[in-house]
Amino acid sequence: MMAGGRAGSRSRQRGHELSATGVTVAYDRTDVVHDAAIAIRPAEVTALVGPNGSGKSTLLRTLARLQRARSGTLTLGAGTAGATDGFGLDPREFARHVALLTQGRPTPSGLSVRDVVEFGRYPHRGRWGRPDPGGAAVVERALGLTGVAHLATRGVEQLSGGQLQRVWLASCLAQETGVLLLDEPTTYLDLRYQIELLDLIRDLADDHAIAVGVVLHDLDQAAAVADRVALLSQGRIVADGPPEDVLTPQRLSEVYGIRIDVDTDPSTGRLRTRAVGRHHTRSERLHPSS
Repeated sequence: MMAGGRAGSRSRQRGHELSATGVTVAYDRTDVVHDAAIAIRPAEVTALVGPNGSGKSTLLRTLARLQRARSGTLTLGAGTAGATDGFGLDPREFARHVALLTQGRPTPSGLSVRDVVEFGRYPHRGRWGRPDPGGAAVVERALGLTGVAHLATRGVEQLSGGQLQRVWLASCLAQETGVLLLDEPTTYLDLRYQIELLDLIRDLADDHAIAVGVVLHDLDQAAAVADRVALLSQGRIVADGPPEDVLTPQRLSEVYGIRIDVDTDPSTGRLRTRAVGRHHTRSERLHPSS
């Protein structure tokens, strides 16, 4: 879906803006994210892209408070009256607003798919097992949205990697937050479920005004699904804006250290990237275009 087709849904904002300013993150006293500023806005998908080790997953985990920032601010909401210190919120309260789908979650044993999805309701139940009105309906909806309703009674240890990934996503949706962060969510998924997951991400922004931040390796997927792209290199955000402004041949080639061509797919109107290796270059020399 092109950017022009997304604007009509943004008046129905029910999500929350999550923004970071001046965020620096260190591992073993070595800074790996430097002075980052980024905003995940309602009814928009923001994709974080960059080479391995560029800091995109670390930044996303910091936005979700799984990684401690050495400095900087995290704000939930927008405007003077509606802004809250994201780093200062009680963990349970923060979890009512922000959900994170991480990489490499473990496979629990002895639990059904529905059991795992119900974990997403934990911030709504309270510390003493208070009732969760409407929680069962939310769980069923999350199972349906992710295409795993037919697996609800199956033990999760029986699932494939792709099925388990969708179950964990359903658990995040059951958390019913205004902000959803996803770290490489298409990992382990075959082509069909990659596309269906990206469509679901787009639907969450367009139809439910969720603020979505997603780390992606595939630049074409980022161009297709995102309203904004943040390109990271060596722990710094070197560009942030609409895909057509960020994903330029010169900038991508500099960041990835390889020639990357960018054009427009005539059938979809979307940006399309192509990394050019030695063999591609040789082919061009042997068979130059007329």
